[in-house]
Amino acid sequence: MIRRHVCFASFFFTLVLSVAAFAQPAAPKVIVIKAGRVLDVRTGQMLNNTFILIEGERITAVGANLTVPAGAEVIDLKNMTLLPGLIDSHTHLTFAPGLGGVTGITQSIPRQTLTGAKNARITLMAGFTTVRNVGAAGYSDIALRDAINAGDVPGPRIVASGPSLGITGGHCDDNFLPWEFHHKADGVADGVEGVTAKTREVIKYGANVIKFCSTGGVLSLGDDPKAAEFTLEEMKVIVAEAHRLGRKVAAHAHGGEGLKQAVLAGVDSIEHGTYIDDEGIRLMKEKGTYLVPTIYLTDWFMENYPSLGLPPQIIAKAREVMPAMKKNLTHAIQQGVPVAFGTDAAVYPHGLNGREFAVLVRMGLTPIQSIQTATVHASKLLGWEDRIGAIEAGKLADLIAVEGDPTKDVTELERVKWVMKGGMVFKK
Repeated sequence: MIRRHVCFASFFFTLVLSVAAFAQPAAPKVIVIKAGRVLDVRTGQMLNNTFILIEGERITAVGANLTVPAGAEVIDLKNMTLLPGLIDSHTHLTFAPGLGGVTGITQSIPRQTLTGAKNARITLMAGFTTVRNVGAAGYSDIALRDAINAGDVPGPRIVASGPSLGITGGHCDDNFLPWEFHHKADGVADGVEGVTAKTREVIKYGANVIKFCSTGGVLSLGDDPKAAEFTLEEMKVIVAEAHRLGRKVAAHAHGGEGLKQAVLAGVDSIEHGTYIDDEGIRLMKEKGTYLVPTIYLTDWFMENYPSLGLPPQIIAKAREVMPAMKKNLTHAIQQGVPVAFGTDAAVYPHGLNGREFAVLVRMGLTPIQSIQTATVHASKLLGWEDRIGAIEAGKLADLIAVEGDPTKDVTELERVKWVMKGGMVFKK
């Protein structure tokens, strides 16, 4: 009997040790990248022959004389230039060119989500490891974000807004159906009580950021890009409620009083800014409000709009708005308004996001300044400067590589050759 108890105790002890050993978390994978050049995006300095040590999903060391740990995977990129993964602060992954207007209302939410999965992969392969998605129907961007985070589909990190807030009949409403359908977009809210409830609602369903339309827009019917939509009081309530609940706020604003009122209400960024004037520039600089210009779309759209099947009213607005955008935004950028990179990809094909850099350079930024808009500045706008935006110890291992020197030829960022996100290589 005693022998039986001893044998059982021995077996039980062995079993416990086996389970404990099995339950121990695996050591994080160690990777060492040998880079020919590493761009310090804060200073613009190019570091030659540099090692980057990665453990798990984070960078643990960067330097020229690092010891390669035994058993580490070595990735040789000695003929490449490494940069931090790029950040696009204004995308619409679940949309695509030609899906606006009447065609757009034929797309179900599940179909839009699947479109988003395709576009997320394309965007990641273009070197954009983080995006802020500012507007999607039916919380499709929330679902896409969660699927990417779960590892179900490849894509960038997503700061998602869910539906954009807008007034009845405004730019963020759906104005293509006649009255008898009694239809409004997901984010429509009117009055102080209405916008308070709607802000809380989109946060309830997973929004990381709040986006609202403070002026009319271009790709919509029945509204004016120069006209304010929400009242100043409504904007203040949206911003106060979002900030109280820990979310930043982006305002679609083409200009005029709608832009200035959004800045006065305390938004974190102005999207587009087409008709920005000197007073708007002064206010944004004073309050540190980021401008997210989306400029390359003007080139692409004016070349391709005949094939998009858009109503003539929208084409007329585009012909007026888009030339004004370049002129006024060039002035704002040269006056020193804080700029974070954004593209409005979906107006033009996803994956062409990198073409925005050359446009920013033509408007007066140096190549390194344009790169900073998509790294250090965009990470600050998102509130993620502790995680992304530079190649530094402690940051997430979100890295890209190009063949040439983007500080001399910024179009190199249109030809990204290698992409890593969170220590995992997605493009070789």
